[in-house]
Amino acid sequence: MTEDPELIRRQLAGEDLPWDTKNPQNSPKLRDDISTDEITPAHICFFFDEKLGEWPYTGLKCGSEVPIKRGDVKAGGFVAAVSGKRRGKGSSREQSPYAELSAGIKLVIAENIERIYKQNCQNLGVLTSTDFSLIDKVRAGEVIPLNKFTEGEDDITRQIIEYGGLFPFNVARMQKKVFLPPIATGKRPMTIAEKIFARHMLNAENEQGVGAVKPGDSGFARTDLRFSHEYVTPMSAIFFEHFVGKEARVNDPATILFFRDHLTFLDEVISEEKKKMGLLDLAGQLKYKQEDFSAKQGIRLHGELKDRKGSEGICHSIVAETYALPGQLNVGSDSHTPHVGAVGCIAFGIGTTDVFNSWITKDVRVKVPESVKVIVRGKRKPNVTAKDYILLLLSMEYIRSGKALAKVMEYSGEAIEALSVDERATMTNMAAEIGGFTGIVAPDQKTVEFLMERRGMSRAQAEKYCEGLFSDPDAQYAHVIELNADDITPMVATPGDPGNGKFIRDLNTPVPVEIAYGGTCTAGKNADMDMYAQVLSDALQQGKRVAESCKFYIQFGSQETREYCVRKGYLDIFKRVGAIVIEPSCGACINAGPGVSTRPDQVVISAQNRNFPGRSGPGLMYLASPYTVAASAVAGYIVEYEPNGKEAAPSGVGMEKQGRK
Repeated sequence: MTEDPELIRRQLAGEDLPWDTKNPQNSPKLRDDISTDEITPAHICFFFDEKLGEWPYTGLKCGSEVPIKRGDVKAGGFVAAVSGKRRGKGSSREQSPYAELSAGIKLVIAENIERIYKQNCQNLGVLTSTDFSLIDKVRAGEVIPLNKFTEGEDDITRQIIEYGGLFPFNVARMQKKVFLPPIATGKRPMTIAEKIFARHMLNAENEQGVGAVKPGDSGFARTDLRFSHEYVTPMSAIFFEHFVGKEARVNDPATILFFRDHLTFLDEVISEEKKKMGLLDLAGQLKYKQEDFSAKQGIRLHGELKDRKGSEGICHSIVAETYALPGQLNVGSDSHTPHVGAVGCIAFGIGTTDVFNSWITKDVRVKVPESVKVIVRGKRKPNVTAKDYILLLLSMEYIRSGKALAKVMEYSGEAIEALSVDERATMTNMAAEIGGFTGIVAPDQKTVEFLMERRGMSRAQAEKYCEGLFSDPDAQYAHVIELNADDITPMVATPGDPGNGKFIRDLNTPVPVEIAYGGTCTAGKNADMDMYAQVLSDALQQGKRVAESCKFYIQFGSQETREYCVRKGYLDIFKRVGAIVIEPSCGACINAGPGVSTRPDQVVISAQNRNFPGRSGPGLMYLASPYTVAASAVAGYIVEYEPNGKEAAPSGVGMEKQGRK
């Protein structure tokens, strides 16, 4: 999978490209950072069976082209797919490796592979490796022993690979035919994440809780909450009914949640071409399959509104506001499940096979990850937000190179402690863009106040949940990153990848924008609405509105946030300034609602979490904070928000001057 589209076309035509295993510098330049959005674009995920095999890599951008069309991979008879760094970034969609498998791909080789994508491959029986010498063996038709793919893996992962996937392994597990290594780690200083894992890992008697864990310990962890949305529930339900039985019951339905949040506004933006392909009807089937399975199993479904278009809310928003508690272990069918790490719990994304297996066992397999400590010191500037912190982190070489993959991102320092729980959720949410296992902030008095305000708890109840949830002073970390908030100014991520971070004042020329979008789980929270309202109130006081050249969409993350805006009078401000307000849904972030681009040259500034090629339309998307998005909507071009109404300085400190470690 090369950067050169012509080399892709030659392979599709039947040519075997030369590959010099001993001197890789002589080989074609491989594509790095291939996201699951490129492997299976969002609309392809409306399929949930073997038809996916017609579509792999149809979103793959090589240079400025998308050279792979429907059916090309399957027709080409390929058995292996080779790429560069960070294969499988982004969404947890298991449709991606399932599409590859259905097209004949049995082996994925890359320099490093994202955690969820790799786990999804293993669960389905797709082999993965970082050993490029296997290319010669595949070409020569040599038999490759299975231990080539299990070397360095823990005992459980090794057995899952040997059994050909997670479900056959779990069948053997229930029959007591597999080896489950006991966790025998002695007492040691632990991080907050390790403490929560220790509380939830199953011991040798299959009971919850072990004395201590260390990175690398593997086993199964009992979940407190499992959730999925309409992109994943139907495929999981089909797997469940096929492998377990149509009349089988899920384990403990009271701890399972379903959400209809991704495709509520799809009909407003889907192209006529896609309608003719039957994709809108197919997307509707996702909704009905989830509703049917929910009713049959007695599972709570947060669905569409009855009186107007929209949903009750985005899964992450509702889980944070209503369900997640400090110290819990929660899993969800979405890579942004770490969102609720802001309240001090472990939460991580899983794929379709993990979801349906968790319905049977109520647990998930876990290899205890290492942690990276991120310390943000100092005091932030008034126009800087958590989004600016995370965009700066994503731009750092340690993270861009993949060294943080599958690690817990633990955020700390006085600048993090000063953030509201909503703002902390932006940091934990975008641990997904880092490629981390999850993100977490140790609970404190702000967490207590959040639980009192949002859940109606007493202070004593809230404080009890937070007890003991901190990292020991001498806990061990894989790496420590230090930033100084005093030095950070507003940022954007330039089009193509969230890691393309740049200070706004370092943009060489003004960047006009046609669309500004504020919403999604990352930026549709109460605190985000405060920021949009602050900027737009300032604009009204100065006699300004949204620029005529720009459309500004504001979309709530949940009905609770919408009601908050009603109480605060924000809806009137949004209307008076010319913003377009939308009911809750994932919407534009998943290319399924107002705010998507429609032309390749269209510039969008968005407060969402990803700007991978094609994710939200064909245009050029910049990521930024709610402050920056709202200010840019008013100005008509990308600009820093200045609370005093003055224009931002034209230049500033370069990124290399930031204090970091």
